Amino acid sequence: MKITLSLTLMLGALASHAQTPPAGAASAPPPPPPFTFFVTSTGGGQGASYGGLEGADAHCQKLAAAAGSPFKTWRAYLSTQGANAVNARDRIGKGPWTNVRGQVIARDVGHLHGDTLEQAQLGSNLTRNTALTEKGERPKAAGDTPNEHDIVTGSTPDGRAFSDGADKTCRNYTSDAEDGAVQLGHFDRTGGGNASWNSAHASRGCSQPKLVSTGGAGLLYCFAAN
Repeated sequence: MKITLSLTLMLGALASHAQTPPAGAASAPPPPPPFTFFVTSTGGGQGASYGGLEGADAHCQKLAAAAGSPFKTWRAYLSTQGANAVNARDRIGKGPWTNVRGQVIARDVGHLHGDTLEQAQLGSNLTRNTALTEKGERPKAAGDTPNEHDIVTGSTPDGRAFSDGADKTCRNYTSDAEDGAVQLGHFDRTGGGNASWNSAHASRGCSQPKLVSTGGAGLLYCFAAN
Protein backbone atom coordinates (compact mmCIF):
# COMPACT_ATOMS: atom_id res chain seq x y z
CA MET A 1 0.00 0.00 0.00
CA LYS A 2 2.91 2.35 0.79
CA ILE A 3 4.35 1.65 -2.67
CA THR A 4 1.02 2.44 -4.35
CA LEU A 5 0.67 5.68 -2.39
CA SER A 6 4.21 6.78 -3.25
CA LEU A 7 3.65 6.04 -6.93
CA THR A 8 0.41 8.06 -6.90
CA LEU A 9 2.13 11.05 -5.29
CA MET A 10 5.00 10.83 -7.78
CA LEU A 11 2.68 10.79 -10.79
CA GLY A 12 0.69 13.70 -9.38
CA ALA A 13 3.83 15.77 -8.94
CA LEU A 14 4.98 15.04 -12.49
CA ALA A 15 1.57 16.03 -13.89
CA SER A 16 1.61 19.26 -11.89
CA HIS A 17 5.11 20.07 -13.13
CA ALA A 18 4.13 19.39 -16.73
CA GLN A 19 1.18 21.79 -16.50
CA THR A 20 3.23 24.61 -14.98
CA PRO A 21 4.84 26.81 -17.68
CA PRO A 22 8.58 27.39 -17.23
CA ALA A 23 9.60 30.61 -15.51
CA GLY A 24 9.76 33.53 -17.91
CA ALA A 25 7.74 31.79 -20.62
CA ALA A 26 5.47 34.16 -22.55
CA SER A 27 1.77 33.41 -22.40
CA ALA A 28 -0.10 32.98 -25.69
CA PRO A 29 -1.87 36.17 -26.86
CA PRO A 30 -5.65 36.11 -26.67
CA PRO A 31 -7.41 35.27 -29.94
CA PRO A 32 -8.87 38.22 -31.88
CA PRO A 33 -12.60 38.86 -31.48
CA PRO A 34 -14.92 37.25 -34.06
CA PHE A 35 -14.73 39.25 -37.28
CA THR A 36 -17.80 41.07 -38.56
CA PHE A 37 -16.52 42.58 -41.81
CA PHE A 38 -14.53 41.44 -44.82
CA VAL A 39 -13.94 41.97 -48.51
CA THR A 40 -14.68 38.81 -50.46
CA SER A 41 -11.51 37.02 -51.52
CA THR A 42 -13.21 36.10 -54.78
CA GLY A 43 -16.13 37.32 -56.84
CA GLY A 44 -18.99 35.24 -58.11
CA GLY A 45 -17.35 34.83 -61.53
CA GLN A 46 -20.24 36.34 -63.46
CA GLY A 47 -19.41 40.00 -63.25
CA ALA A 48 -21.97 42.01 -61.32
CA SER A 49 -24.56 39.23 -61.54
CA TYR A 50 -25.11 37.42 -58.25
CA GLY A 51 -28.72 36.43 -58.73
CA GLY A 52 -29.86 39.53 -56.83
CA LEU A 53 -29.33 40.43 -53.19
CA GLU A 54 -30.11 36.91 -52.02
CA GLY A 55 -27.34 35.42 -54.12
CA ALA A 56 -24.85 38.08 -53.03
CA ASP A 57 -25.69 37.46 -49.37
CA ALA A 58 -25.25 33.72 -49.93
CA HIS A 59 -21.78 34.39 -51.38
CA CYS A 60 -20.82 36.32 -48.25
CA GLN A 61 -22.27 33.59 -46.04
CA LYS A 62 -20.39 30.84 -47.87
CA LEU A 63 -17.01 32.55 -47.60
CA ALA A 64 -17.56 33.48 -43.95
CA ALA A 65 -18.50 29.89 -43.10
CA ALA A 66 -15.36 28.58 -44.80
CA ALA A 67 -13.32 31.04 -42.72
CA GLY A 68 -14.88 29.84 -39.46
CA SER A 69 -17.75 32.29 -38.95
CA PRO A 70 -20.92 30.45 -40.03
CA PHE A 71 -23.16 31.53 -37.17
CA LYS A 72 -23.64 35.18 -38.14
CA THR A 73 -26.09 36.64 -40.64
CA TRP A 74 -23.91 38.08 -43.40
CA ARG A 75 -25.11 40.78 -45.78
CA ALA A 76 -23.50 42.08 -48.95
CA TYR A 77 -23.15 45.86 -48.96
CA LEU A 78 -25.43 46.54 -51.93
CA SER A 79 -28.22 48.97 -52.75
CA THR A 80 -30.97 48.27 -55.27
CA GLN A 81 -33.01 50.54 -57.53
CA GLY A 82 -36.61 50.77 -58.69
CA ALA A 83 -39.73 49.81 -56.80
CA ASN A 84 -39.01 49.04 -53.13
CA ALA A 85 -35.39 50.10 -53.52
CA VAL A 86 -33.08 48.97 -50.70
CA ASN A 87 -30.28 51.04 -49.15
CA ALA A 88 -27.04 49.21 -48.44
CA ARG A 89 -26.66 51.04 -45.12
CA ASP A 90 -30.01 49.72 -43.91
CA ARG A 91 -29.20 46.04 -44.33
CA ILE A 92 -25.82 45.62 -42.63
CA GLY A 93 -26.77 45.94 -38.95
CA LYS A 94 -25.72 48.57 -36.44
CA GLY A 95 -22.04 47.79 -35.87
CA PRO A 96 -19.42 47.96 -34.63
CA TRP A 97 -17.57 46.01 -37.32
CA THR A 98 -14.12 44.48 -37.08
CA ASN A 99 -11.89 42.72 -39.58
CA VAL A 100 -10.28 39.31 -39.10
CA ARG A 101 -7.41 40.90 -37.14
CA GLY A 102 -9.79 42.52 -34.69
CA GLN A 103 -9.25 46.03 -36.08
CA VAL A 104 -12.35 48.22 -35.86
CA ILE A 105 -13.63 49.26 -39.30
CA ALA A 106 -16.41 51.49 -38.01
CA ARG A 107 -18.27 51.94 -34.75
CA ASP A 108 -21.70 52.31 -36.33
CA VAL A 109 -23.51 53.21 -39.56
CA GLY A 110 -22.98 56.95 -39.07
CA HIS A 111 -19.25 56.50 -38.50
CA LEU A 112 -18.98 54.26 -41.55
CA HIS A 113 -20.59 56.86 -43.82
CA GLY A 114 -19.52 60.10 -42.11
CA ASP A 115 -23.10 61.21 -41.47
CA THR A 116 -22.21 64.14 -39.21
CA LEU A 117 -19.50 66.75 -39.73
CA GLU A 118 -17.50 65.28 -36.85
CA GLN A 119 -17.83 61.75 -38.27
CA ALA A 120 -16.90 62.96 -41.75
CA GLN A 121 -13.79 64.69 -40.42
CA LEU A 122 -12.79 61.68 -38.36
CA GLY A 123 -13.52 59.22 -41.17
CA SER A 124 -14.10 55.49 -40.88
CA ASN A 125 -11.22 53.07 -40.49
CA LEU A 126 -11.98 51.28 -43.76
CA THR A 127 -8.64 51.70 -45.52
CA ARG A 128 -6.17 49.93 -47.75
CA ASN A 129 -4.64 48.22 -44.72
CA THR A 130 -7.81 47.27 -42.84
CA ALA A 131 -10.18 46.19 -45.65
CA LEU A 132 -9.05 42.57 -45.48
CA THR A 133 -10.59 39.44 -46.92
CA GLU A 134 -12.11 36.66 -44.84
CA LYS A 135 -8.70 34.98 -45.11
CA GLY A 136 -6.94 37.94 -43.54
CA GLU A 137 -5.36 39.00 -46.82
CA ARG A 138 -5.42 42.39 -48.49
CA PRO A 139 -7.07 42.41 -51.93
CA LYS A 140 -4.95 43.63 -54.83
CA ALA A 141 -4.89 47.42 -54.65
CA ALA A 142 -4.00 50.20 -57.08
CA GLY A 143 -0.39 49.60 -58.10
CA ASP A 144 -0.68 45.81 -57.79
CA THR A 145 -0.96 43.49 -60.78
CA PRO A 146 -3.76 43.07 -61.51
CA ASN A 147 -5.46 46.03 -59.86
CA GLU A 148 -8.68 44.76 -58.23
CA HIS A 149 -9.57 47.67 -55.96
CA ASP A 150 -13.08 48.14 -57.42
CA ILE A 151 -15.78 46.80 -55.06
CA VAL A 152 -19.37 46.38 -56.27
CA THR A 153 -21.80 48.49 -54.19
CA GLY A 154 -24.47 50.09 -56.41
CA SER A 155 -24.61 52.84 -53.79
CA THR A 156 -24.29 56.58 -53.31
CA PRO A 157 -21.56 57.88 -50.95
CA ASP A 158 -24.04 57.91 -48.05
CA GLY A 159 -24.90 54.26 -48.65
CA ARG A 160 -28.26 54.73 -50.31
CA ALA A 161 -29.92 53.73 -53.57
CA PHE A 162 -29.61 55.95 -56.63
CA SER A 163 -32.89 57.71 -57.36
CA ASP A 164 -32.26 58.71 -60.98
CA GLY A 165 -33.33 56.64 -63.96
CA ALA A 166 -29.85 55.41 -64.88
CA ASP A 167 -29.10 51.82 -63.92
CA LYS A 168 -26.26 51.73 -61.39
CA THR A 169 -26.82 48.15 -60.19
CA CYS A 170 -26.60 45.97 -63.33
CA ARG A 171 -30.34 45.33 -63.06
CA ASN A 172 -30.14 44.77 -59.32
CA TYR A 173 -27.23 42.34 -59.65
CA THR A 174 -28.86 40.00 -62.15
CA SER A 175 -27.05 41.08 -65.35
CA ASP A 176 -23.62 40.12 -66.63
CA ALA A 177 -24.15 41.77 -70.01
CA GLU A 178 -21.46 43.72 -71.82
CA ASP A 179 -23.53 46.89 -71.46
CA GLY A 180 -25.04 48.43 -68.35
CA ALA A 181 -23.18 49.66 -65.29
CA VAL A 182 -22.80 49.21 -61.56
CA GLN A 183 -21.44 51.74 -59.08
CA LEU A 184 -18.10 50.79 -57.57
CA GLY A 185 -16.08 51.80 -54.53
CA HIS A 186 -12.32 51.66 -53.92
CA PHE A 187 -11.30 49.71 -50.82
CA ASP A 188 -7.86 51.34 -50.93
CA ARG A 189 -9.36 54.86 -51.03
CA THR A 190 -7.27 55.66 -54.10
CA GLY A 191 -8.28 57.25 -57.41
CA GLY A 192 -11.68 57.61 -59.03
CA GLY A 193 -11.96 61.35 -58.50
CA ASN A 194 -13.27 61.09 -54.94
CA ALA A 195 -11.37 58.01 -53.71
CA SER A 196 -14.57 56.82 -52.06
CA TRP A 197 -14.65 53.39 -50.45
CA ASN A 198 -18.25 52.86 -51.62
CA SER A 199 -19.01 55.18 -54.55
CA ALA A 200 -15.99 56.11 -56.68
CA HIS A 201 -17.27 55.54 -60.24
CA ALA A 202 -19.43 53.37 -62.48
CA SER A 203 -18.21 50.29 -64.33
CA ARG A 204 -17.94 50.06 -68.11
CA GLY A 205 -20.38 47.18 -68.21
CA CYS A 206 -21.76 44.30 -66.18
CA SER A 207 -19.71 41.36 -67.47
CA GLN A 208 -16.64 39.98 -65.76
CA PRO A 209 -14.29 41.30 -68.48
CA LYS A 210 -15.85 44.77 -68.18
CA LEU A 211 -15.37 44.81 -64.41
CA VAL A 212 -11.79 43.65 -64.85
CA SER A 213 -11.12 46.41 -67.39
CA THR A 214 -11.96 49.11 -64.83
CA GLY A 215 -9.82 47.62 -62.06
CA GLY A 216 -11.99 45.04 -60.37
CA ALA A 217 -13.00 41.40 -60.06
CA GLY A 218 -16.62 41.61 -58.93
CA LEU A 219 -15.68 41.64 -55.23
CA LEU A 220 -18.12 42.59 -52.46
CA TYR A 221 -18.05 44.10 -48.98
CA CYS A 222 -19.66 41.77 -46.42
CA PHE A 223 -20.97 42.88 -43.02
CA ALA A 224 -22.38 40.82 -40.17
CA ALA A 225 -25.87 42.17 -39.52
CA ASN A 226 -26.15 40.57 -36.06
